[in-house]
Amino acid sequence: MREHTVKAFDEDITRLRGLIAEMGGLAEVALQEALEALIRGDEALGDRVVARDRRLDQLEVEVDRLAVQIIALRAPMADDLREVIAALKIGGVVERIGDYAKNIAKRVGRIENRSRFEPLTLLPTMGEIAGEMVHDVLTAYAARDAQLALEVIRSDEKVDAFYDSIFRNLVSHMVENPATISSAAQLLFVARNIERIGDHATNVAEMVHFAATGSYPPEAEDGQRQRATTS
Repeated sequence: MREHTVKAFDEDITRLRGLIAEMGGLAEVALQEALEALIRGDEALGDRVVARDRRLDQLEVEVDRLAVQIIALRAPMADDLREVIAALKIGGVVERIGDYAKNIAKRVGRIENRSRFEPLTLLPTMGEIAGEMVHDVLTAYAARDAQLALEVIRSDEKVDAFYDSIFRNLVSHMVENPATISSAAQLLFVARNIERIGDHATNVAEMVHFAATGSYPPEAEDGQRQRATTS
């Protein structure tokens, strides 16, 4: 009977990991295609990104349902419980990453005179780094690789540096060319969405580290203490 229970639990965990992997793959593609649509001004591609976001929403519901079912029926403990809780949280974060990609795709038709904006040449690189963070953190989750999770956390500094550079560039551009304020503001939102994707990949990395080791990375614990002090 115990062997049957353990086998059933393993099957549930395998299915949970598979759902998270599918969500991550969809989120990666959504970000890549949203940026491609933005750079090319391809509204049809942007619309497809928006439409496919519904699948991510459905998968998040499946992850939530399965995680709650595992906790209720299998009563996991220690390492197993940490993995289920991590998956429950990661599903919600990956869904948010998909939402940010969708937001980028929605702005494709709102940018005029694309050739006048230097940040359009920086956004793909910034997006590529954020996309690599998402890919790597999901690899870390599948392998329970705490070291790779730490590398993802460190990569967020690059995304933040790109955001700061793009922000300064666009603000200067708006001051010098008031007629471009509307389009520049749209690009600011895009850069902010990419920056948030990097933040969310970092959040997932912290959860992966916790699931693998039982503790959060020192950087995450410091941040939690600071928030507790200021709240």
